[in-house]
Amino acid sequence: MGSACASDDDEEAAPATEAPAATEAPAATEAPEPEEEEMTDSSDPIRIPLHNWSSQLVGAEVVGGILEAAGFSVEYVPSDSQVVYQSMCDGDIELVHEVWEGAFGVAFQEQVDAGCVLDWATHNAVTREEWWYPIYVEDVCPGLPDWEALNDCAHLFATAETGDKGRFLGGPVDWLKGDEERVEGLGMNFEVINAGSAATLWAELDAASADNTPIVLFNWTPNFVEAVYEGKFIEFPTFEDACRTDPEWGTNAELTHDCGNPADGYLKTGVGIHFPEKWPTAAAIVQRMDFTNPMLAAMAAAVDVDGKEASEAAQEWLAANEDLWRSWIDG
Repeated sequence: MGSACASDDDEEAAPATEAPAATEAPAATEAPEPEEEEMTDSSDPIRIPLHNWSSQLVGAEVVGGILEAAGFSVEYVPSDSQVVYQSMCDGDIELVHEVWEGAFGVAFQEQVDAGCVLDWATHNAVTREEWWYPIYVEDVCPGLPDWEALNDCAHLFATAETGDKGRFLGGPVDWLKGDEERVEGLGMNFEVINAGSAATLWAELDAASADNTPIVLFNWTPNFVEAVYEGKFIEFPTFEDACRTDPEWGTNAELTHDCGNPADGYLKTGVGIHFPEKWPTAAAIVQRMDFTNPMLAAMAAAVDVDGKEASEAAQEWLAANEDLWRSWIDG
């Protein structure tokens, strides 16, 4: 076995050797800065619902046309106007551009509160949805537009279908206006008969106006009707949120809905909770879309007065307003 220490003779005998030259360390390089992740939009189609009134049908294709011009794929889906908010929660619909406070505010807010729908934008348009009559009815029913005066004249609106009660022609059932609840809450001598479609409302209004037959029906603004027929909304007790939920509110301490609808309601756009994440660029464009009362009235008139198809009316609107909607795309 060898010794752990070398002797002096061994050290002298050992040939001298040069230490190997130290190799230079490679020049240090800076790590590249991480690039910011770019927002990318899904290539999946953006699904937009089609409902059962003219301004919405035209507006849906206007919204879709704008998104297509921005490079997105769009799909139109016929949809119940109340169930649509649940459909947004289920991921079957991406956006609703006409959320009317009076008709759909409750159903919309329920899903916003549930956390699966986003209150995405409020349009410039101010809405009202209410019982309405053509102006000639004032000649036979003094005191209008007060609701109590209307109730005193209920017999004037009676039909074979309603017997001795007045007939109120409501909108389609799925608009859920709470008209039956209002009649009960205010103790009105009226029966609600729901029209099958918006077109039925206007056909009956046109027929009644031809010979000044008294009629009271559901109407709203913005709409084409105000440009064609002179008339007024019925003035019910002023709306408050508690009217719909608290029986002790208002004139009837036992029932809700003893009031009218909001006289200056909102018009909103709602989107599904995942829409801004899945289509961030489209979400920004949709948030900039802002419809006014004249815009919606013109969209409705194109179909209900001029007889155009919704798709044709939408293309004409896009052509006439290109500078505006290009600004929504460009931001």
